[in-house]
Amino acid sequence: MMKLLIVDDEPIEREGMQAILQKAFPELTIYQEKNGKMAIEIADRIKPDVILMDIMMPGMTGLEAIEKIQEKHATIKFVMVTAFDMFDYARQAIKLGVKDYLLKPSKASEIVETVGKVLEECRQDRETEVVSQMQVEKWQKMLVLAETDIVTQLLFDHVHDVHIDMLEEMLDIRSTHEKFVIVVLLPERAQHYYIQIKKKVHEIGNAWVGALYGRQLPIVVFRDQEKSFRSQAITLAKAILLLDKKQLGVDWFIGIGQVYMLLDEIRHSYQEALIATIDATLAVKSRFYADVPALSLETNSQVIKQQQKDFFDQIHLGDWESIRSGALDLIQQHENGGYSLIYTQQRVLELLWVANRVMDEMGIEADTPFFSFQAQDYRQLRTEMLIILKRMIAIYEEYFARMEDDKIQQVKQYIQEHSHKDISLDILAQKVNLSPIYISKMFKEKLGINYIDFLTECRIEKAKRLLNDPERSLKEITFEIGYHEPNYFSKVFKKMCGVSPKEYRKKLWSKKAEVESG
Repeated sequence: MMKLLIVDDEPIEREGMQAILQKAFPELTIYQEKNGKMAIEIADRIKPDVILMDIMMPGMTGLEAIEKIQEKHATIKFVMVTAFDMFDYARQAIKLGVKDYLLKPSKASEIVETVGKVLEECRQDRETEVVSQMQVEKWQKMLVLAETDIVTQLLFDHVHDVHIDMLEEMLDIRSTHEKFVIVVLLPERAQHYYIQIKKKVHEIGNAWVGALYGRQLPIVVFRDQEKSFRSQAITLAKAILLLDKKQLGVDWFIGIGQVYMLLDEIRHSYQEALIATIDATLAVKSRFYADVPALSLETNSQVIKQQQKDFFDQIHLGDWESIRSGALDLIQQHENGGYSLIYTQQRVLELLWVANRVMDEMGIEADTPFFSFQAQDYRQLRTEMLIILKRMIAIYEEYFARMEDDKIQQVKQYIQEHSHKDISLDILAQKVNLSPIYISKMFKEKLGINYIDFLTECRIEKAKRLLNDPERSLKEITFEIGYHEPNYFSKVFKKMCGVSPKEYRKKLWSKKAEVESG
């Protein structure tokens, strides 16, 4: 509802003005004051949309009151009311942004027309403000989706350079900074901690918080060059663990990966952070990958860690034959090397733990693998390991056997039909009842393209069609195809097509003109 304030030292003028305006604009709420000082006070309280200000009043003049009010309320619009058609007053009023003026006495029609124009301007400003706020909210929502999606894509898939460049600019973080990953292992049914953790992480420093997968929450942390790596990571880990107000302790654990420079390498840090969470029973509830014991009997501790990373990738790809062969090779190498049976069994169990952790992250529920007894010889160890592995494979295959053959087509069709909306892996996962990680993997395997690239292609193809319509502005096309910021759309378009949207439109029209003239 619009509010209008009439300021005049003459009661009869105020009453007459209110009667005219109330009749013309019955929805308008009208207030009155008799001098400039009181006008300043009531403006602070009611924040009117429009003020009709008499210029010549005892004490503070109307222009002085306007200047004071504008210091606090820049959006209020003023109409100057005066009995004198004086040039100096008019010039000064224009400098103060006064929208119009009324001469005393004025006809009712003139008053209604003048005030009506200013009220309409107020309505347009409100509508613009609402639209702008909606766009800001949509943009903020898209940033949230972009943040979780880019983490998922970086850790489990390939992100197109277009999106890396654009998302870095949107999220205001430079990828040239060193970075590392931490994985927060949460208690069961602890989704309510997600918002708290995300808020805390953003308060402490630059980081991208991923989506919660089962009990695991990956976070890409950008190095603070003023602190050591360990100091920064420990500070963040402690802050997150302090959110455990119930002091559950045993259900929380944080793994911390190594530092890497390139975004393409960040998935290695994630794998390391995941491996660091394997033994969550430690008294200290966080551990660096560098501190994971490599069982010093190995001459090269990196061999163990590389095997764990290979297992990580093989599980994601569903390459169980390589996993089986790798585990058998490991046992054979240790047998040939003369290692103790207990040591070898522990090494095999660590790799099976890695496989189990990755399955859990993919949404596949499986019991933690363990040997029911201490093997008496290497033959028995092989047999027991293959039994455990067979159970894990059965659970894995059963999970994906439940997935319908047309899931990928459902996802593809949904993206094509809703490319103008904000789409994330989480949204797609909910639509087809799959884990976000599996959708990312499935999309890349079946179609040979990243889902973000496919979404971008859909949007750009639609933009090409719309650019052929001269009635549509670039800003309208931006919103219509699903982007919220014209500059971002232009940059993506140019990277994908080699020319800007404006240049593309010119070429379309030039070809059209040639055809028509020919």
